Amino acid sequence: MHKAIIGRKVGMTQIFAEDGKVIPVTVVEAGPCPVVQVKTVETDGYNALKLGFLEAKEKSLNKPELGQFKKAGVKPCKVLKEVRIDGVENYAVGAEVKADVFSAGERVDVAGVTKGHGYTGVIKRWNQHRLKETHGVGPVHREPGSMGANSTPSRVFKHKHLAGQYGVENVTIQNLEVVRVDLARNAILIKGAIPGPKGSVVTIANSVKSK
Repeated sequence: MHKAIIGRKVGMTQIFAEDGKVIPVTVVEAGPCPVVQVKTVETDGYNALKLGFLEAKEKSLNKPELGQFKKAGVKPCKVLKEVRIDGVENYAVGAEVKADVFSAGERVDVAGVTKGHGYTGVIKRWNQHRLKETHGVGPVHREPGSMGANSTPSRVFKHKHLAGQYGVENVTIQNLEVVRVDLARNAILIKGAIPGPKGSVVTIANSVKSK
């Protein structure tokens, strides 16, 4: 059964297993996510839920956005995202998807937007080496280096690793393990790291390539 929930990355910590092993985990504030719209095969051609997350003030939304929440009878939310879910007939508009949709031991895929680093050079962006710190080299030792041959091809090939915008990309980390679910705190503890800085919005879905 395909299921998903929207959450907010809180940060990383560690917990101890029963055998004393240290497990590094990322804490995600998952839900509660009110159901704003239910999409079915009969009406839309596929099954999905449109979920809200994090309450917002009405003045911060425009009329089309606000109209969706008023039609559903749901308080306005900062985040509105559609997720593919099986068994949509079990959900009604206005219902809530909570952290207990997942349980400990399940495998999940976590999607988010990576941390932004701005305009960076080739060393930070592509992990290239510095130029030699000797006479005749420089004056810049962190530059890309040779651009290629002179007369042929007389141009720089596309996709060459150069300086540029680094980060702020949609990334999905697959096959992570849910270590613990705390419904009282709306928290899901996931083993390992997930994309994005603290406070960023992520989507947790059950893994498509689980072992």
